[in-house]
Amino acid sequence: MTRPLLLGVNIDHAATLRQARYRDAGRTCGGVIEPDPVAVALLSEEAGADGITVHLREDRRHMQEEDIRRLRACIRTRLNLEMACTDFMVDFALGLKPDYVCLVPESREEVTTEGGLDVAGGFPRVVEVVRALTDAGIQVSLFVDPELRQINAAADSGAGLVELHTGAYANAWHGAGREDELLRLRRAADLAAGSGLTVNAGHGINYHNIAGILTVPHLHELNIGHSILSRALLTGMGEAVRTMKARMQRQPVA
Repeated sequence: MTRPLLLGVNIDHAATLRQARYRDAGRTCGGVIEPDPVAVALLSEEAGADGITVHLREDRRHMQEEDIRRLRACIRTRLNLEMACTDFMVDFALGLKPDYVCLVPESREEVTTEGGLDVAGGFPRVVEVVRALTDAGIQVSLFVDPELRQINAAADSGAGLVELHTGAYANAWHGAGREDELLRLRRAADLAAGSGLTVNAGHGINYHNIAGILTVPHLHELNIGHSILSRALLTGMGEAVRTMKARMQRQPVA
């Protein structure tokens, strides 16, 4: 017996491509401005995506506020907003009311989010943000490294979900450390589920290394962006999403 593993498609890099040419255009869509991330999101949904994931970064290198507002108004599935624990982002999320918020670390120097949120080290602030969002009816996930200390802190924070950072596993896919990283993910997932948390995972998952991810127990949803968008350049968004969904449907009930 199996249960479907949900797919959240991260469309940030559709906006990255747009910003490379049109960052000073004064608008985010229409006319010659392309690609439109909202159109990419709708194609993803048509192909079977269970949700759309976006990250509104402080430096606005890809998604812009207007993109997020248009997504909130247009998509038919679920909007998962990745965000830092800043006052601005809390206010933005409270006004937008996404279905989910995933709290992530953020550094201007990084190319993409690297490493999980230090929930244990910043516990009072994380609890404050989690409470503000959950009181508004927004479900909150914490993007964490597969470390038992961080899982325990997440369980105590009031958040209902964790998203396990799979980047170390993805980086070790072709190396000797792959099994060690998978073991870390499995132990973290066991602890999280045993603590009452819903377990998601994301970062660096692709059409090949997903085979190992499917051995991690308790997984509810995967958030995947770069690999899907990269494939879509060659095959189209519909095929890229459908193929990923097909490769995800081997998840056993834990």
